[in-house]
Amino acid sequence: MPRPWEADPAAGFRRRLGKSALELGDTNADPTCPDIWELDNGDVAVIGRDLTEQYSGRLPEGVSVGYNERLVVIPRNMVIAAKPDIPDA
Repeated sequence: MPRPWEADPAAGFRRRLGKSALELGDTNADPTCPDIWELDNGDVAVIGRDLTEQYSGRLPEGVSVGYNERLVVIPRNMVIAAKPDIPDA
């Protein structure tokens, strides 16, 4: 049975949501920076540290990470900086 939503690997990057990791002081210009991007189809791409294995044994009830998914962590200040760029509806 197909899932109601699937990621579109052909979607392009439209705009950064919030500020870059360099602007927020979360990197020293290292190319492995966290980031949040809106894609041209409206979906959101998140670049962060892959902590899937570290969190796998202690996920809250009802939360799961699929075989083709990763749990990524980004800095809190990056999400706060992106809030004005994220529509309410």
